[in-house]
Amino acid sequence: MRVLVPLLIVACSKPLPLPEAVPPRQSSLTLASPTDFEGMDDRVERSQALFTEMGKVLQHPRCANCHPSDNRPRQGMQQGVHEPPVWRGPDNHGVTGMQCSTCHQDSNQDHTRIPGAPHWQLAPIEMAWMGRSVGQICNQIKDPERNGERGLEDLYTHMAEDALVGWAWEPGDVREPAPGTQAEFAALIRAWINSGAHCPLEAL
Repeated sequence: MRVLVPLLIVACSKPLPLPEAVPPRQSSLTLASPTDFEGMDDRVERSQALFTEMGKVLQHPRCANCHPSDNRPRQGMQQGVHEPPVWRGPDNHGVTGMQCSTCHQDSNQDHTRIPGAPHWQLAPIEMAWMGRSVGQICNQIKDPERNGERGLEDLYTHMAEDALVGWAWEPGDVREPAPGTQAEFAALIRAWINSGAHCPLEAL
């Protein structure tokens, strides 16, 4: 007589963690300091150059994966569609029965290798910028209708202090972090704002 064994599919399951001796990955990019741009006499060009440097972070998969232009988060440096399959849901936290918090906790889970940070979620669809140019992202995040109704100072606070934003530099496991540090990124944002918050020009 054949015995049927039930198959249990656990949505949050991941491969076993790698040995603890494996060090965290380093970013393949570094960030320049605002002082590196002080030699630029033209204030507008300096501001544009500062935001272009910020683009190294904003376009990095650690950030862009949560800013897709559709309803599917991405994962990994190759930006593949999230596995297991999940969708945005009505409040950007996933659909009923498969919300982000089903698997993602308030911190990285070393034993399951599942990343986590407070209020884990997709960025609202109006904040989608995956695949967009640095100039397009710049104009987008300056637009209150597409940045969560934030002014420039609110934008600075969000990027410099928000724990979910900060996860990009502390992604856990052997994931590559965003370039530089959150403090270095914040310094670039401050310098960009102080120089007039000009956006890089779009290529013709």
